[in-house]
Amino acid sequence: MAEPPCCAPAARRGAGRYSCPDYAPRRSVADYPTVEIPGGPALLGTARPLIAEDAEGPVSSRRLKPFRIGETAVTNADFAAFIEDTGHITEAEHHGWSYVFWAQLADDVGLTQGAAQVEWWRGIAGANWREINGPGTARAAWHPDHPVVHVSWRDARAFAQWAGGRLPSEREWEHAARGGLADARYPWGDRDPDDQSFFPCNVWQGRFPQQNRALDGYETTAPARSFAANGYGLYNMVGNVWEWTAEPFRIRSQRKAARQRQASMAGFRLTKGGSFLCHASYCWRYRIAARTGNAPDSTTTHTGFRVVWDL
Repeated sequence: MAEPPCCAPAARRGAGRYSCPDYAPRRSVADYPTVEIPGGPALLGTARPLIAEDAEGPVSSRRLKPFRIGETAVTNADFAAFIEDTGHITEAEHHGWSYVFWAQLADDVGLTQGAAQVEWWRGIAGANWREINGPGTARAAWHPDHPVVHVSWRDARAFAQWAGGRLPSEREWEHAARGGLADARYPWGDRDPDDQSFFPCNVWQGRFPQQNRALDGYETTAPARSFAANGYGLYNMVGNVWEWTAEPFRIRSQRKAARQRQASMAGFRLTKGGSFLCHASYCWRYRIAARTGNAPDSTTTHTGFRVVWDL
């Protein structure tokens, strides 16, 4: 099936290059709730792809060593400890703005600039991981147990280094998300979330981008530890927030449309899992094998990350 542009805008901020420091490990796997993921054959991709342009298939299997992964995405509280210890300035703070979804804007925000092709994303001066929807919004929008957002790929990598870990590979991420299932569409199996009665994760219900009925209980992010865990005990591997991975975004296909898509996303980093803004009618990428990429400097209200640790 052909897909419209995904719901994540690419910043490509250009001037004023951001220099993200490397951090020596100051934390370790013992400081976080994690799950050991068994090694052995691990699937990547699916035999039932839905978005050909993203190269969701074919499915392949390769052995992985066991590793540990965070039970949840990195939370605001986790990230605050990192900031306090290192004084790290995020990419959104360095550039002075970030992308906020239109429905989350304050009433008095004034005129804003939309992102090309995805105008529901607005560039907001002063939006960052603390002031999620712009200046003065921290009290209402910032929750210590929710996933940190407005973090670039470089910010995520810096935190992972400091935590003694790293960002996952795509195969590691998918292996963990399946929770012991084979080529399942979702962490719980193949049943699709809907807009009537089945809400296993935090995604959009309604008509995107105009109306979110929030039948799953959340208009924006949910707590990182919410909904049912998968078979390995991991929370929100799909929905809630996109998660940065270690890898560049690559399309394993020789189709012309795929090659054109790859060229338009040169330098992008792979993200997995979808977010609270995904819906089957627009961006059906909250499936395990679904994939997209974004510029490593891009920051939004629906992108976070989780960390893995080698054993």
